[in-house]
Order: sequence, then structure tokens, then C-alpha cells
Amino acid sequence: MTGELKVRTVLGDMDPAELGVTNAHDHLFFASKLLPGQELDDPEAAMEQLLRFRAAGGTALVQWTPHGLGRRMPELARISRETGVHLVGATGLHRAEHYAALGGLVDDLAGVFVEDLTGDTAPRAGLIKVAGAFHTIDAHARLTMTAAAVAHQETGAPIAVHLELGTAALETVDLLCGKLEISPDKVILGHLNRNPDAPLQRKIAETGVFLGFDGPSRANHATDWRLFDGLEALVEAGHGGQILLGGDTTTAAARFQPGASYLLTTLAPRLTKLLGGDVVTAMLVANPARAFATSWLK
Repeated sequence: MTGELKVRTVLGDMDPAELGVTNAHDHLFFASKLLPGQELDDPEAAMEQLLRFRAAGGTALVQWTPHGLGRRMPELARISRETGVHLVGATGLHRAEHYAALGGLVDDLAGVFVEDLTGDTAPRAGLIKVAGAFHTIDAHARLTMTAAAVAHQETGAPIAVHLELGTAALETVDLLCGKLEISPDKVILGHLNRNPDAPLQRKIAETGVFLGFDGPSRANHATDWRLFDGLEALVEAGHGGQILLGGDTTTAAARFQPGASYLLTTLAPRLTKLLGGDVVTAMLVANPARAFATSWLK
């Protein structure tokens, strides 16, 4: 794939170098039947969350909310315009369990994804989000990942993958980068922090995909305190250029406690002390600029 690299934001394509400090995985809007009463569906609350993120030094946020889960693309465009924060929206499909009914949506998934990415109606999505199952690639995941691969080949869009509790990463890479022949640098694996198996994370990194560590604020989970050792090991092994950091706010209760700004107010300073400012800046600026940029074919 050749040509000029661009990040497709909800306000149009932009130079990756202008993306700046990026929350690589979060949600301003999200609604799932698995989280009743915790919908992220308040535009003013989303605006406030984004303003707090900007006040902490953030300049870009990538929303991984896919098709059918209340992604609110027109609202993303409005609040991006009003706050000055660059926003990237997603097409794709989450695990089947998140939907009350998929209906005819799965009949031509690749066509749905391509239309979201390149159609005449703005705002357009800038990535394809799909999801694996717990420790496996089930039939639904195989279907959506295959459709994502077709849409990627037609558009160039990067593919972002929700790994259920951080599992089935190598199986996902085998399908997407092996059987479906997607270049590893166009694949982003999310939630690797939820399965803090250091040797496994090293094997995943060696495949060349981007490594998403997101939702680093679950203080009652063992994953939080293991995050730092895991990132340090990956950096020491030479994989710092593949690491992406995100907040992954998925419920109304978490919107401000800790919220998207936690990534910059709390996590980044701690990582800077451990890894050094240049390394952390790369995770927040240079790495996402490469991960979400592509030579768009349409």
C-alpha cells in the first residue's frame, strides 16, 4: 500500500504528525445491553469529559465504539469541532453478546464497513473495530474479522480488535495476518493488559502488531499493578514503538471516575518515572500517529 498517509478523523483526513497526544482507545458514547443503566449517551457529559482530557494535555481521542452501539458519529463531529480535540470514529462490530439483535446487519458486513469508512455521508469512520471471544475465535468473530479484512483491502483502514479479557491474541494474529493476509502494522490488539502474561505478550509483540494497553484504572484488579512491569519488559525487549495507551471508559459511572484524563494525569507521569519521558511520549504521540494512519484507497 503506497501513497500519502492520513488519519481519517470525524472532521476529515489529517496529517498524522498533527494528531498529537492521543488516547488510543476510549469511548465518549457507548450503549450495550450488557451494561444496562450505564449508557454513555449524554452529549454534554461527553463534552465535559473531552474538555478535561484536553486540559490535561490531550489533543486526540480514538473512539472504538462500533456499529450499532450508540457511537453517535454526528455528535462526535460536533464536539470535536467545539473542543478542538481530534476524534477518530469506528465502524465494525463487537461481540454478538452486546446486541439485542443483529438482524440483517451481518448479511453484507464488509459493505457496511466500507460505507462507514468511505461513503459520501460525513462523518466517516477511521478504523474498523471487531472482537474476539474468550480464549478463542468463535464463528461470530471469524465472520466479523473476515469482513474487516475485506473492508481493509478495499479502503486501507486499520483494524482494531477487542480481545476478550486479553485472550486469543495469537489466534487473532494468525487469522488476520496469516490467513487473511493483513499487514501486522495495520492491526491493533486491545486489552493486552487484561491478560498480564509477560512471555505471551512478548510473543504477541514479535508478530509486529500494535499493542493496546487500555483501561489502566481498575485498581481492584491484578492487571493494574502488573501493567508497569509488563510495559517495562516490552520496552526493554525493543517493542516500545508498538505500544498504545488508552482509557477505555465504557460506563457512565467511569466517565469522571477516573475518566479519559486519568491516562495523562496519573498513568503517564508514573510511566515517565519508570521508562523515561521520550518513551512515554512515543507511546502517546508517535505510535498512535503510525497506528491510525494509512494510505486511504477511497
